[in-house]
Amino acid sequence: MNPVIVIHGGAGAISRAAMSPDKELEYHAALRAILLSGQAVLAQGGSALDAVTTAVVGLEDCPLFNAGRGAVFTSDGTHELDAAIMDGATLRAGAIANVRRVRNPVLLARKVMEESRHVFFVGEGAERFASDHDIALVEPGYFSTPERYAQLLRVQRDNPNAAVLDHDGQAIVAGQQAAPAHPLDMDKKFGTVGAVALDARGNLAAATSTGGITNKQVGRVGDAPVIGAGTYAGNETCAVSATGTGEMYIRMVAAYDIAARMRYGGATLAQAAHAVMFESLASIGGKGGLIAVDGQGNIAMPFNTEGMYRGFARPGQDPVVEIYRA
Repeated sequence: MNPVIVIHGGAGAISRAAMSPDKELEYHAALRAILLSGQAVLAQGGSALDAVTTAVVGLEDCPLFNAGRGAVFTSDGTHELDAAIMDGATLRAGAIANVRRVRNPVLLARKVMEESRHVFFVGEGAERFASDHDIALVEPGYFSTPERYAQLLRVQRDNPNAAVLDHDGQAIVAGQQAAPAHPLDMDKKFGTVGAVALDARGNLAAATSTGGITNKQVGRVGDAPVIGAGTYAGNETCAVSATGTGEMYIRMVAAYDIAARMRYGGATLAQAAHAVMFESLASIGGKGGLIAVDGQGNIAMPFNTEGMYRGFARPGQDPVVEIYRA
């Protein structure tokens, strides 16, 4: 086996023109630190599940990304968090959506997978399950940052009916663009985090977490917690975590489509990921990116936006971190 962990912090990125050297270094340092934490799990013989959990917790705790602390605001000025995790060895999965007080949604998704007879919990029921299973709860204000609140106010001022994908909102606050009238037609920046991994025993795992989209209607759920759309893992094929226009990923069952192309059509990971990203999703205007790994340790990180916060690490090797195209 060739163990590896791959992470993303959202497809799209602050435009090159607007990205200061200091801010770019900050993103690189955060991605590298998170990769090192997942790499250490694999280097010590840990499972792919533990590696992706560790990495996504790190991404949720970092306010640079739209998951956990630093999540974007809904139209009501609240936060609604979603997450999912899947074990490629057993096809077990856990998912949660629209939680408001769970510090690390990926930990709750994993608890659902391991301690429940169900797969998907939402809202109040999910938080009750968290409380019953000692998952840390916080006051809703924990997730808020001044930058995200300014993002919400600017979007609501310019176009109250707009729902803006994460990094688009950052660009609006910075004055780079006007609030879009129809955010799902935008091809800029999308906020979600995720990780996929292959461990030394040949097992795959995937996890995804998100704070949704700025000014979204309360109750909206995107692809991140939907098994087969934004998250999927199966040892026979691959593990996938996606980021982008969630409605399009749901409609195309994007994550599972990669696995299906490999299993039934004999495609390689690279071929399948490319076809889904640049053909299937593109055919309905889907924008964003994804990360994937197969059972041989091959990785794919395609995206059709200006950039994607991403990186990978193998035990004994220096992590590789990238934002823009080479």
